[in-house]
Amino acid sequence: MTICVAQDCWLQDEGWQHYATTLAGDQAGLALVFGATALLRDETLLHDIRTRYPNALLVGCSTAGEICDTRVRDGSLSVSAASFEHTRLDLAETRIDADGSRAAGERLARKLDQPGLAHVLVLSDGLQVNGTELVAGLRENLPPGVAVTGGLAGDGNRFSQTLVCVQGIGEEGRIAAVGFYGDRLKVGYGSLGGWDSFGPERLITRSSGNVLFELDGQSALALYKKYLGEHAAGLPATGLLFPLALRSGAERGDGLVRTILSIDEQVQSMTFAGDMPEGSYARLMKANFDRLVDGAVAAATAGSQSLGSAAPQLAVLISCVGRKLVLKQRVEEEVEGVRNVFGAGTALTGFYSYGEIAPHLPLGRCELHNQTMTITAFAEE
Repeated sequence: MTICVAQDCWLQDEGWQHYATTLAGDQAGLALVFGATALLRDETLLHDIRTRYPNALLVGCSTAGEICDTRVRDGSLSVSAASFEHTRLDLAETRIDADGSRAAGERLARKLDQPGLAHVLVLSDGLQVNGTELVAGLRENLPPGVAVTGGLAGDGNRFSQTLVCVQGIGEEGRIAAVGFYGDRLKVGYGSLGGWDSFGPERLITRSSGNVLFELDGQSALALYKKYLGEHAAGLPATGLLFPLALRSGAERGDGLVRTILSIDEQVQSMTFAGDMPEGSYARLMKANFDRLVDGAVAAATAGSQSLGSAAPQLAVLISCVGRKLVLKQRVEEEVEGVRNVFGAGTALTGFYSYGEIAPHLPLGRCELHNQTMTITAFAEE
C-alpha cells in the first residue's frame, strides 16, 4: 500500500483518541481536519495536530457532522493524515472578496496549474460563497481532464458561521484547494442523491445568481412556504428537508439539486448554495430514507469502478446536512454502506456539508451539488 493513513479523533469527554497505524507522524504529507466550528478556533487543539504531523499540509473545515471510519459525530475533531509515496501535493488558498466566487476559483486554479496535476480537492466557506461560480472558475482554468471534488463547510443546522483552516485555526471567507501531482495516482469519484420529486415543475422567471425571486411569475418564497405547510416556520433549516431539483429546458430528469442557505422576508427571496438560472425549471423534492442510503452505496460503487483495478486506500466522504437531518440516528447506515463497497482496507474520512463538488456524471464536468453523498477515492499504483 503506497498511501498510508493515520486517524485521530478529539472528543469533549475523552480527549484525543489515536487509532492503530504504521504511519509515523513526520511521514504524513497531508492532514485533513474536520470539526465543529468552535473547535476549529481552538489554538491548543490545532497546535496538537501541527505537532503530531509537523510536515503535513494541514487543511480542513467546519462541519455539520464529522465522519471518521464508519462513525458520525457532532462536536468532535476528526483528523486523517496521509502519506503518498509517488504523489506530490501543493496547497493553494484564497479569500472570497469583492471580485466574487468565480474569480476566487480562477485564482486557485492558476496557483495549482503546474505540470503533472492529476486532481484538485477543494474546501470552501459554506455561507459567503456562490458554489456554482466557484466551481466554474476552477473548471474553466484547470487543464482538460483534471477533475475537482470537495465541498462547502458547514455549521450544523445553525447557518451562522463556517470556517476553513489552512495550516492554522479556521477563518471565515476562506477557500483552500489541494493539488495532487503525478501519474501513479488514481482518483475515483461518485455523487448521487436519493430524493423523490413531487408537485409540478415551475419555471424560474426571476433570479439573480443564486438568489431566487419568482417561480411562474409568483413569489418563490410564498409558493415554497405553501408546500412546506407547518414546516415553513422553521426556515431556512427546515428547507434542508425539501430541496429543489433544477434542470435546464434541454435536460431530462431532475438534473442538479439545490438547497436553501437563507431567506429574505422583506424582498421575498431565497438564497441557494448554487445558481438558480432564469429559464430553468425547479421542482420540489422530499426524502426517501431507503433511497438516501442506496444513493450513498451507488456513489461508492461509482467511485470504486472508476478506479479500475486499483484498490482505494483513502476515501473522502462529503454528504449533505439535509441527508443527516432526515436519517437522524440512522445516519451511520449510509457510511456503513460505503464501507461495505470499499472493504476494510480503505480509510474513511469526511464531513456533512452545505454543498458537494464533483462531476455530475462520470467523465462529465464538475458541478456544485446539494443533498448528495459525494465520494472521492484515492489509490496509488
